[in-house]
Amino acid sequence: MSNDKGYVEPGQDFQRDTNYIEDRITADGSSGWPVEVGRYRLVVARACPWANRATIVRRLLGLEHAFSMGICGPTHDERSWTFDLDPDGRDPVLGHERLQEAFLARDPQYPRGITVPAMVDVPTRAVVTNDFAQMTLDFSTQWTAHHRAGAPELYPEHLRAEMDEVMQRVFTEVNNGVYRCGFAGSQRAYDRAYTRLFTALDWLAERLADRRFLMGDTITEADVRLFTTLARFDAVYHGHFKCNRQKLSEMPVLWAYARDLFQTPGFGDTIDFPQVKRHYYVVHRDVNPTQVVPQGPDTANWLTPHGREELGGSPFGDGTPPGPVADGEEVPAEHGAGGSVSV
Repeated sequence: MSNDKGYVEPGQDFQRDTNYIEDRITADGSSGWPVEVGRYRLVVARACPWANRATIVRRLLGLEHAFSMGICGPTHDERSWTFDLDPDGRDPVLGHERLQEAFLARDPQYPRGITVPAMVDVPTRAVVTNDFAQMTLDFSTQWTAHHRAGAPELYPEHLRAEMDEVMQRVFTEVNNGVYRCGFAGSQRAYDRAYTRLFTALDWLAERLADRRFLMGDTITEADVRLFTTLARFDAVYHGHFKCNRQKLSEMPVLWAYARDLFQTPGFGDTIDFPQVKRHYYVVHRDVNPTQVVPQGPDTANWLTPHGREELGGSPFGDGTPPGPVADGEEVPAEHGAGGSVSV
């Protein structure tokens, strides 16, 4: 299962299952899982917005050397994500064919959803945590000894109280809000979800009208969390999830903000548009029974000028952007902005 996991009672709202393995990898090891270079493997899928957060934060902080990354294919069945992108259909480090194997190694009777992102303990090949929200905050706060020189402070202590409020609203109203629209069990539930989503997007547009990023002049975790939904909006959520008051490209402030981030190293270079579309349109058979994947939209507009520099600030402040994408982790050029729309 993906992080789309949840349920809809007939005629009711979509309810997300948020019951994750909440173990943490900590600097002092008090959790039982100490920070240790080379011990863990981050398992993601390019298609998943929740996993996309982890790929972005790992890259921004320069943690590629600290823990490796395995990439599942864009589709999955009812059992779990699979490593079908690897030459022999197995993750080369863990040896698993399915992410489910890592969860069953942890608990042979594991009863819940098999989700990405997941941090897996390489020696035991067992999952440590799939708590996506805490995971990226821990990348910022627990792995600091292994951050690259010039890495941004994505969860600055003096902003945390306000950031937590902003991120909670982004999660409930936007990240989860698009799903609430897409999986609504009745017209009434959909209408409520639609209103909530666009109310929140209007609030975000107002907030971003006079500040370059959500918390001010530099990027933070809050921007990462909003970006992964915005990057999928026109390709998937506008049509597939019926979030169609406007396309993102028709919302001037949010569209410029999203392009600013997309063109920042660490953001757009993690987006694989064909995989995103294939995941949603193929896996969500209840929403798209034919599994036909649309050809559009054209993604070349993601590389057009955004003009957000006029607001001042810079993505990395006094720091520096990350270097080139690690070998083997590149998104194919034809899958990014301006590339082929084929799937």
